Amino acid sequence: MSAVLVVRGAADSGAIRRALPDVDVHESPDLSAPLPTHTAVLVLRSGVRLGERELDVLPRLRHVVRTGSGIDHIDVSALRRRGITLHRNAEAGADAVGEWVLAAALALARRIPLGQHALLLGRHEKQACMGTSLGTLAAGIWGAGPVGLAADWALAPFMGRTAFAAWPSNPPGLRELSPTALMEQSQVHVIALPLRPTTEQLIGEDFLARVAPQRPLLICAGRLETLDVTACLRALADGRLSGLALDPVERKHLPLLTGSTKPLNLLASPHIGAQRSDVRGALDIWAIDLLREITADDKILIKGGHR
Repeated sequence: MSAVLVVRGAADSGAIRRALPDVDVHESPDLSAPLPTHTAVLVLRSGVRLGERELDVLPRLRHVVRTGSGIDHIDVSALRRRGITLHRNAEAGADAVGEWVLAAALALARRIPLGQHALLLGRHEKQACMGTSLGTLAAGIWGAGPVGLAADWALAPFMGRTAFAAWPSNPPGLRELSPTALMEQSQVHVIALPLRPTTEQLIGEDFLARVAPQRPLLICAGRLETLDVTACLRALADGRLSGLALDPVERKHLPLLTGSTKPLNLLASPHIGAQRSDVRGALDIWAIDLLREITADDKILIKGGHR
């Protein structure tokens, strides 16, 4: 008999067991723990690497269910070589991430993180917290996938203007500017790019030098590795950035963010953009419906071979 393995936090394993009582469901905190080798379906979240090494200990794996958007932590080529089907839901959490982008833009524009950081350091920095109205600012959005589109939808009613970095794969009808024009004209930059070799640390010293005259707010809602975080923090400390918001922070990134004794207009959150109860509920329903379909078509997953 084969099994469904749920990485903790990817889906509600209890709800899956209740919905599919004939399916052998296991839960693991990550993929470094001993895993059931008869796993046929893996339900995965962000921040958990799935590559050749992990696949080697799951020889019967047939399906990977990604309850979310990004798949840069999954070796898609290795799945393809092994005949493993990848399922994902890229849209369910996009609106929630857009909401986080709006919250981050408002917080940075009002310099709320700077004031809080100063207070935690025992300093009262009211004069340094003179804010700016979002309505006077122009936003440049880098990436026109579900998250970028949701960020535009959330920001547009409150910003002076929004525009996307022009790219051939962008959906038709978007307001676009060339990357050069976007860097020259935007006071807020929203980075919603997928992580690929061409986007890794794309937001680094060259980008920061080109946007420095605007002293913009920089908001990362995609993958942290699309930024040179050290360079961005340095630009924030020396005033080339007026604010920095980072949502996709995983445990491995913590050393990058600790130790500053200078108040910074820095907002960092532990990858909570899509962490909203309605989104989690929708993803759980989607995962259960998908698992029901998979197990109905693959009788080896069902105890006793039948429902």
